[in-house]
Amino acid sequence: MKSSYVIAALVAAAATAWIASGQIGRHGSAADEAPVVEHPAPARLPQVRVRTQTAEHHAAEIVLRGRTEAVRTVRLRAETRGTVAEIMVEKGASVAAGDEILRLSQDDRLAKLRQARALLEQRQIEHEAASTLSEKGYRSDTNVAETRARLEEARAAVAAMEIDIGYTTVRAPFDGIVDDRPVEIGDFLDVGDPIATIVDLDPILVVGQVSERDVEAISPGDVGTARTVNGIELNGKVRYVSSVADQTTRTFRVELEVPNPDMQVKQGVSTELRLPLPPRLAHLVSPALLTLADDGTLGVKLVNEEGIVEFYPASIIGDGPEGVWLEGLPERATFIVVGQEFVTAGQKVEPVPEGAMPTS
Repeated sequence: MKSSYVIAALVAAAATAWIASGQIGRHGSAADEAPVVEHPAPARLPQVRVRTQTAEHHAAEIVLRGRTEAVRTVRLRAETRGTVAEIMVEKGASVAAGDEILRLSQDDRLAKLRQARALLEQRQIEHEAASTLSEKGYRSDTNVAETRARLEEARAAVAAMEIDIGYTTVRAPFDGIVDDRPVEIGDFLDVGDPIATIVDLDPILVVGQVSERDVEAISPGDVGTARTVNGIELNGKVRYVSSVADQTTRTFRVELEVPNPDMQVKQGVSTELRLPLPPRLAHLVSPALLTLADDGTLGVKLVNEEGIVEFYPASIIGDGPEGVWLEGLPERATFIVVGQEFVTAGQKVEPVPEGAMPTS
């Protein structure tokens, strides 16, 4: 019994010493364990949706606001004095070159013409007689010269009377339309008074003003189209490009000549004038991609191969229902289509292809 007590006491002492050592459930001391260091997660790059596309050849055109004009307009005026005796046309009538517009009264013109012709006949006889006597030595050369001068004066008087009588009949100078005729029968006209306005509408001109930036791209002979406000389609060729800018608008006059045989198009009609330009490389994008730089420059935001946002100025050279055509960009470009308003040029981003699911 005593030996059992001794053995139990030894076991209890050994267990107490082991517990006191602090090794239960541990493989090493606290001092031997390495401290745990927490590293912050790296900052996540902003994601943007992108679309990569290649520039295409775009048949650009210049679109101008214009109006129609008659190719020729003349205001007929009286070239002699007289009373309107007869009117052959009304306002709005079509006339051909040479058609009579009106006649003035002859008054005493025919009588004066007969008198001038009689005097011419007399001067002719006098000159012939003086020439015959001069050949026989009975008249001097001076006397012959005097009779010749009187003869030429008589001829001039007859010619002047015939011209004056011709002025009493007013004729159309070319084919056209009588746009205005302010005189009536019985009106007295003096030299220079207006008689009628004739306009030539075939061909007709479509006139617009092109900017100084685009004027060098247009030349006489270029084809063009126009559309009037009432839907009439017109096709023609450029016949004139001004070499001098308007001092107020700094624009240049352009004239498109269009056939108008049936006179369907009138003068002064508002039109949209389109002048095609040679094809140019451009990108077709949605107008929503356009943005402004701090200085107001219009452009778009692209992403380069390193994922850096870049701002590119761009020029709009055309538009349509599918979008706008932009010039001045790289031939192959990656556009930011979603999120461009939240990033700035020089910022690194994570591009996500358009249509792909963004990572969470």
